Amino acid sequence: MKLNDLKTLAVHGESERLEFKRTTGEMKEAMQTLCAFLNGSGGDVLFGVRTDGTVEGQEVSDQTLHEVAQAADRFEPPAHLSIRRVRVKTGREVIAVTVDGGFNAGPFTYEGRAYERVSATTRRMPQPKYEKLLLDRAHSKRRWENEPAEGVELRDIDRDEVFRIVEAAKSVGRLIGPVGAKLSDVLDRLKLRRDGMVLQAAVVLFGKEFLPDYPQCELRMARFRGTDKTEFLDQRNLRAPAFKLIEEAQLFCQRHFPLPGKIVSGRLQRVDTPLIPPDAMREILVNALIHRDYSIAGGAISLAIFDDRVEVWSAGTYPTGITPDKLSKSHQSVQRNPIIADIFHRAGLIEKWGRGTNRVIEMCQQAGIATPKFEEITGAAVVTFNVNVLGAQQTAGHAKAQVGTKSALSRHQVAILEACRAEQPLVQLLQVVGRTDRTKFRNLLIRPLLQSGLLQLTVPEKPQSRMQRYRLTPAGEAALRETSNE
Repeated sequence: MKLNDLKTLAVHGESERLEFKRTTGEMKEAMQTLCAFLNGSGGDVLFGVRTDGTVEGQEVSDQTLHEVAQAADRFEPPAHLSIRRVRVKTGREVIAVTVDGGFNAGPFTYEGRAYERVSATTRRMPQPKYEKLLLDRAHSKRRWENEPAEGVELRDIDRDEVFRIVEAAKSVGRLIGPVGAKLSDVLDRLKLRRDGMVLQAAVVLFGKEFLPDYPQCELRMARFRGTDKTEFLDQRNLRAPAFKLIEEAQLFCQRHFPLPGKIVSGRLQRVDTPLIPPDAMREILVNALIHRDYSIAGGAISLAIFDDRVEVWSAGTYPTGITPDKLSKSHQSVQRNPIIADIFHRAGLIEKWGRGTNRVIEMCQQAGIATPKFEEITGAAVVTFNVNVLGAQQTAGHAKAQVGTKSALSRHQVAILEACRAEQPLVQLLQVVGRTDRTKFRNLLIRPLLQSGLLQLTVPEKPQSRMQRYRLTPAGEAALRETSNE
């Protein structure tokens, strides 16, 4: 560090990363500030610079450096301090003490007390926050997800669901090599068992039964009339394996999100514009599921659709180190449930680079809608899409009547729905109606049935997967019954 560097630091004296000290008599206060920096994002303490930023320097001896080192011994856990000396004039120097923050070893204390930075001041850290940081420090070894699921045996795990996700992981190249046919071997390969015991993460991902021991594996969905929760238009609560919860949430969105369209000059077909980009909505739903706090037994994932917005709630605050304002900027990927996140990564639903929320923002900007709002409200992480659901429904009113009613289903669509009473691949459905052009078939016949909730994908996260099948929904069955009664 050169003299010019010190002058630059002095100019930026209001920065929360800098403290200016004049004498070693202020050692205790300086160490408390360094402790706060260790518990934050790091910073510098300068001895020999006035509070107004004037570089003055002071006499520095071996005893001075010894006092600094001796004071640093009072940090717990031990902290690394970088100490530099800068000569500013004859017989006078500035001591710059630097620490890096964000260590997993924290929280740090000085003389048995923890400190934090608030704006440009140092203060005692509140006890609840300190205790939470202590729990986070132990998180790498002991988490809710990697604890044994007491009383859960292999027979309590949905084998078909496990191998469905295994096939999805293979199709995207994130599960290489032979897996085997034994459920126990697959769970071991996916790190969902330890010492022969099924982990709680396996219950979240592939469990069969969730009551009474795992009530938190719940998804709550509602469409409300107006802008508050006074009146329900539709409501559904269910407990199911994680991937099926995501699929059900997407179907609920398809059922209640309008699909307004318009005729574009030079195009024969109507151009449909989703209310919220489907990939953005799925990203937020997946994030809510993999980052939530499963130790909250009464918690759940909630999807609430109002006339003027869509909200996704998940139990627990954002992981330590992540704040709502950081999610719209470059940030690290901090995973509260890395085992669960790894399975979603293998299935191709997430990346591991902390880019998920940034991509959601980009997709919303490209679609011309407001970027989502990230908040923490009463101990929950909340994402809000401010979109005009009611207005879009009115715009799409005519389009919604085009499919899903007895007067709108074409004979080919009826044949497709009937065939999909048993899961069918695309090639089989092409044969059912005598078509050969896959693109036109998807756009003109299959896509409207999916959007109206009459059909659903068996692998919704990979629409083009070779393993993809189409199945009839309860709404599709009702539409067929209505058609047969004409």
